[in-house]
This record gives sequence, structure tokens and C-alpha cells, in this order.
Amino acid sequence: MHKAKEMQLKKEVAPFEKNDIKSSVRQLFNTLLPLVLLWMAAYYSLSISYWLTLPIALVTAGFVIRTFIIFHDCCHQSFFRSRLANEIVGTITGVITLVPYHQWKTTHSIHHATSSNLEKRGVGDMWIMTVNEYVASSVWLRLAYRFYRNPLVMFGIGPLYIFLIDYRFNRKAARRRERINTYITNASLVGLYALLCWIIGWQAFLLVQGTVFFFSGLAGIWLFYVQHQFEDSYFENEEEWSYVKAAVEGSSYYKLPKVLQWMTGNIGFHHVHHLSPRVPNYHLEAAHNATPPLQMATTINLRTSLKSLRFRLWDEQNKTFVGFRDIKHALRLQKLQNQVKPTIKPILDSK
Repeated sequence: MHKAKEMQLKKEVAPFEKNDIKSSVRQLFNTLLPLVLLWMAAYYSLSISYWLTLPIALVTAGFVIRTFIIFHDCCHQSFFRSRLANEIVGTITGVITLVPYHQWKTTHSIHHATSSNLEKRGVGDMWIMTVNEYVASSVWLRLAYRFYRNPLVMFGIGPLYIFLIDYRFNRKAARRRERINTYITNASLVGLYALLCWIIGWQAFLLVQGTVFFFSGLAGIWLFYVQHQFEDSYFENEEEWSYVKAAVEGSSYYKLPKVLQWMTGNIGFHHVHHLSPRVPNYHLEAAHNATPPLQMATTINLRTSLKSLRFRLWDEQNKTFVGFRDIKHALRLQKLQNQVKPTIKPILDSK
């Protein structure tokens, strides 16, 4: 994609960057009110059966995801025009979703600025190794990576570690404002959870909130994972990297059923969002439909997205994701080379 075309594409999306106060307020009401009512319904259903609570909690988890999208827009300053309004709503929805506003805003901005750049991985994104890096790594690093990339770990342990532990601590490089916001979020969580435990009892709280938290966290990690890790994604080194290409070719269009599209705040139009983070979530679909080049982005659906579970490494040579099984030959060759080197070295030294 030439620079002129890239600039033109950004201009075509620019009109959709304007937020609408009525749409934002409406989304707050049709997200937070059902969330509270469903959470209460899940609690009262415990007196009948947890098997009734479970489906209610699953739907509640969907509204937590929708709340996170509001939080996400606030971090991009796209939900309200006012920076203060975005910060207030972002901090409140951050408490609901267990994510500190300023901390996530910073790391997520870095993610957008470096997405698909092989030389700037590591902040605000998932751990991705290239085939060459993996083959050249030590056995222990390979084991650590395989453990991290195991679906049971990533989507089972992942939500527990990221949302309950990782987000509770400040980054080393965090400034004062970010640190204070993390403390406020943590204190608010302790106060809110203590109050709920006092009102309904800790057992009931764990059954309801534990279920809602786990499934919303799992879904959140899945959405982030699948929209950047598909077979023909885009990754380049710094000198060849393009922000627009990273957005349009390195982010997928996750075509979901309308109910799930609504529940996930249109985040399936991830290629549009990465191209222009200032587009509010409720304008993403319109921007996609009005811009033909964006409609050429890689499209995945619920069925085809499951293929991404086998993607583990980025193959720089073939420009595609591969699984561990696909590189067995490369590993055998590396092992053979390691065995040959100690044999050759004494011969060379003797000469």
C-alpha cells in the first residue's frame, strides 16, 4: 500500500471520529443498568439452583465485556469530547472490569503504536516469538513459551493472573498520576467487594462474581488474541513496518452474529479501530461499510477463528503463523548443528 493511498484511507475514516454525546450516554444506560440487574438476578437465582445462576452469569459476563469497550473508548478519548469525562467514566468502568484506567491507557497506546512491529514487541500485547527466535532459544525458554501459549493456560489461568494480580501493581515506569489511579482502582475494588460480601455473604459473592469475572476475562483475552493472530496476519521489522498496514492487514474483521456484535461493542471491526482509535465503538461498523478498502481486511467468524488456537509462532520467511508441529524439522536441524559444533571445534583448534 503506497503512502498516498494510506493517507487517503485515513482521510476517508476521519469523519467517523466524532463522538455523539447522546449515543455515548445511551450506551452507558443500556450497558450498566442491565449489568446491575442481571448481577442481582444471578444472585437471587442461587436460592433456586446454581445451574440457573450459570446462564444468567454468562449473559452478565457479556455486559462486562460491553462495559470494557466503553472503558476502552474512554482510554482512547473517543467516548466523550471532555478529557475529564473520559477519565471519570473510564476509572469507574475500570473498577467494574478490574482494569486501572491510566495504566491500561498507557500500555494500550503503546500497543497501537507498535502493533505488528517485530522490533517493538512486549508492551500491551501478547508474547509472540518468531520461528527463528524459538529455534535459537534455550530449552527452558521454549518450555516457558509453550506453557504460556497453551490454550488452557492462556484462557484458563490467564484471566486470573492478568486481572487479579498483574493489574493490581504499577509498572516500573509509571508516573505519579498513573500510580495514584491504580491505588484508587484497587481501593475501590476492595471497598466494593467488601460491601457486597457483607450484604450477600462471601459464598454467594464468590459464586456470582467468580463466574462473571472468569467468563468475561476469558472472552476478553480471546477477543484480543484472535484479532491479531490469524494465519495471514502482518508482522514486519521496523524499516518495513507501516502503521496503516499493521491496522488493516494485522487486525482482523471478526464477523460475529448481531447479538454478539452488539454485546462486544463492535470490537470485531478491529481493523477500523486500529486504523483510527478515535472512532467511537458505535461508529465502527458505519466506517467499515463506507470505506471499500477496509472491507478487504481478513474476515474471520466464530468457526474459522478457532483455527487460531493452533497458531504459536510467526514465520518471518513465509509471512504466516505456524504451530509447533510445523517446525519439527527446523528443531531437529538445530539439534544436529549443536551436536556437530563440539566435534568440529577441537579439530579447528588443533589447526
